[in-house]
Amino acid sequence: MTSPATLGPTTLGPGDLRAVMGGFRDALRLHQDDVNRLNVYPVPDGDTGTNMALTLESVVVELDALDPDAALPDVCRAISHGSLMGARGNSGVILSQLLRGMSERLAQAGADGVGPDALTEALTHAAELARRAVVRPVEGTILTVADAAARGAASGQTLVGVADAAKSEAADTLARTPEMLPVLARAGVVDAGGAGFLLLLDAFLLVLDGRPLPQPSGVAGPDLSALEGFAAGVNEGGGAGAGGSEAVGELRFEVMYLLHDAPDESMEAFKEVWAGIGDSIVVVGGDGLWNCHIHTDDVGAAIEAGLDIGRPSRIRVTDLDEQVEEERWVRESAGAPGAGPPVEGTGPPPVTDVVAVVSGDGIGRIFRSLGVHHLVVGGQTMNPATADLLKAVESIHSDQVVILPNNKNIRPVAEQVDALTSKTVRVVATGSMVEGFAALLAYDPAAAADDNVASMTESAARVLPAEVTRAVRDSKTEAGEVHEGDFIGISRDGVIAVADNVVVCTRLLLSRLLDESTYELVTLIEGEGARVADTRRIEDWLSEEYPDVALEVHQGGQPLYPYLLGIE
Repeated sequence: MTSPATLGPTTLGPGDLRAVMGGFRDALRLHQDDVNRLNVYPVPDGDTGTNMALTLESVVVELDALDPDAALPDVCRAISHGSLMGARGNSGVILSQLLRGMSERLAQAGADGVGPDALTEALTHAAELARRAVVRPVEGTILTVADAAARGAASGQTLVGVADAAKSEAADTLARTPEMLPVLARAGVVDAGGAGFLLLLDAFLLVLDGRPLPQPSGVAGPDLSALEGFAAGVNEGGGAGAGGSEAVGELRFEVMYLLHDAPDESMEAFKEVWAGIGDSIVVVGGDGLWNCHIHTDDVGAAIEAGLDIGRPSRIRVTDLDEQVEEERWVRESAGAPGAGPPVEGTGPPPVTDVVAVVSGDGIGRIFRSLGVHHLVVGGQTMNPATADLLKAVESIHSDQVVILPNNKNIRPVAEQVDALTSKTVRVVATGSMVEGFAALLAYDPAAAADDNVASMTESAARVLPAEVTRAVRDSKTEAGEVHEGDFIGISRDGVIAVADNVVVCTRLLLSRLLDESTYELVTLIEGEGARVADTRRIEDWLSEEYPDVALEVHQGGQPLYPYLLGIE
């Protein structure tokens, strides 16, 4: 506990709360890899550290848009709204509810600022609200750690004392989460979501007492070999599966969306519908705006339930089976602690395998989630050689291979591979990454290469690709004059949008493409140079101008192109 000589400030004001959120964001970024490594295999919906950090990025963006002298209630509203709109993954959605609960009570603190009792009440309300948001709460998760923080806070006498006691009790409880959740004990790790939440209390102590944020420890990941045959999991520290049991691995898809214009009184019935089709259900929000998360085998029913009472947007669907396979591959490729030898699939080997050219780590993860396990790095400025593609083809056990060049300049190189190998090699003439994604929706590992080429080519043709980049020289185009450094929007028809701002350029590009025909879905892939704030502005504009068009956002990490787009 804090000594009387270091009692710290007696109240916490709006500027202090901004600083806490900034410190929390920084702490999550600092510890992102550590928290990610705590994810128990199988990982149902992504990396906890990354998802929590992205959620806080959205909070900071919202706070940065406020007047510097904004009052405490305005700061609290920004924290609540920013976390709701930016929540990623199960852990991010629960974290947004924790921040919303905390903000609701802090906003009531009055003109003198937040004192010890108000902070204690805020942590208590946050834990209660988060637990209510999870349809089937499970102990040994972030919910348990948040309860412990609230319990510890009650013993503090000063602001620093409240934060210190909350941190101590939460840390002790986090260390005991393996005793509450057998899958954690077997894997030899503590709960990832709880570890991320603990950093919020570190951020409070940074601001209130000047304590530096803890440094990453390089924690070992879970012992994957110990989990072989263990039909259990824990979803990102946010609550395990059906009925509070450990088994969560049988439901294949994660569905997330924002639900607009949904009356608060309709949400209990909505949750009941979802409870009948899935688990890991978390629904947070209020006043007609909700962030909804579920694991299910029936994607259509999950989305239709939202359509019955409101307007879903920013729909994200993730294939959890493919993500689990990708997570294992990444850990084993990196030699992660506890990683055993690669485990072959239980099904028959594919008749046809796929080689895809990718231009970023995130792009590669998306292709792997769609069933591609043989990637060649390449793109607009780093075209792979025929030898690179041939090497990938020869490394495959299958005798039939389909190549996705994903760039018109790489296509002729890919066409040479068939003559250089005894295998049957076919090329789907994809000219962009988004066409490659669309092609894979028709990929059938059990079908012959020629059959796959026909169906994959047809599927790729359904997507309209576009991209946003920066001009490297002055030029004249059909869209107007282009100056070096301008952002340009490119479709199959060439440059059709020019602006000195990436958001304006992307909006202009979308408006010219969406006005041409009736489309239902825009896929936006963030690359280097894309900022969370810019993506938010594009999302908000699209929701307002084209309410019938759904949006999916992915992190691609591709160089040179802040945004790749696919329109369907």
